[in-house]
Amino acid sequence: MPIGSSGPAPCRAALASPVAAVPVVAVLVAVVLLVSGCGGVSERAAGGGTGPVPSGFPVTVSNCGVTTTYQRPPRRAVSLNQHATEVMLALGLEKSMAGTGYLDDEVLPEFQAAYDGVEVISKEYPSYERLLAAEPDLVYGGWRSAFEEKEGRGRAALKKAGIDSHLNIEECPEGPVTMATVEEEIRTVAKIFGVPGRAERRIASMRAVLDGVERGLAGVAPLKVAVYDSGDKTVFTAGGAGIGDEMIRLAGGGNLFADVDKPYGDVSFEQFAERAPDVVLIYDYGERSAEDKKAFLLGHPALKDVPAIENERFAVLPLSSTVTGVRVADAVESLARQLHPDRFA
Repeated sequence: MPIGSSGPAPCRAALASPVAAVPVVAVLVAVVLLVSGCGGVSERAAGGGTGPVPSGFPVTVSNCGVTTTYQRPPRRAVSLNQHATEVMLALGLEKSMAGTGYLDDEVLPEFQAAYDGVEVISKEYPSYERLLAAEPDLVYGGWRSAFEEKEGRGRAALKKAGIDSHLNIEECPEGPVTMATVEEEIRTVAKIFGVPGRAERRIASMRAVLDGVERGLAGVAPLKVAVYDSGDKTVFTAGGAGIGDEMIRLAGGGNLFADVDKPYGDVSFEQFAERAPDVVLIYDYGERSAEDKKAFLLGHPALKDVPAIENERFAVLPLSSTVTGVRVADAVESLARQLHPDRFA
């Protein structure tokens, strides 16, 4: 249906038909039925529904500059980006999903069965038209690029079409991104869907993992860590404003580029060498494998005297584990075991 239409074409045509020869009562009944039918699409897109309002609703959420009031839980959500999808699956919301798109790698095994029951509407980001075809009442994006205005998916454009939106709060932090930020994101999504108890259970399990890591690392001397995400001319690394910085700290390391006041940033290979990391943490994703990245760094002339390169000390995490989502706690444990294997023998 073209944007701006007031309903399916047959509805508009019928409402415009002559009625002079039809009894008044019949006309009134027909009009009521037509209006009810023609209003179905817009009501569904706006999160409408019948029956009593669920307990705890309406819910108002302020998110990255957009305030949304949910009259009832969304029933046809579309998730874009891996961490957004896995937050929803971790909360058992697959029955409330009309579609999903843009994975970085395979979903976690615990979510595979639920994920298989959700339609994949695009390998990467869907076009605006494909997104509308899924008839979502909410779009939940992990990265700001999920709502790229130039591609028609801007949050204002979605709202105009009667579709609510939510963006992972790591994209608009009001302070340092920490485990408290991760918990806030999970709680907020659970609140939107009316399942706060599920959020608390997931958070409790994550805290239990982190408590175990903390015990294992008691008294350990932090290692100097620098992230290599990508880059041939410069190093695209993790700065101090994203969850990656917190993860390194919790795993018994110190992020050498915590002074970069962004989640990610570019630094020169000379700067990378000058800070002399003990360990290089590689973010693994895309077509270039972690092994290829290791080989590139080991052969780079500017890095030959770096302790991590001399000793071939690398740690590897999938990119999908280094963002604000449900993988963070397990990723901290994985990193801790790579940085301090003697503590987890």
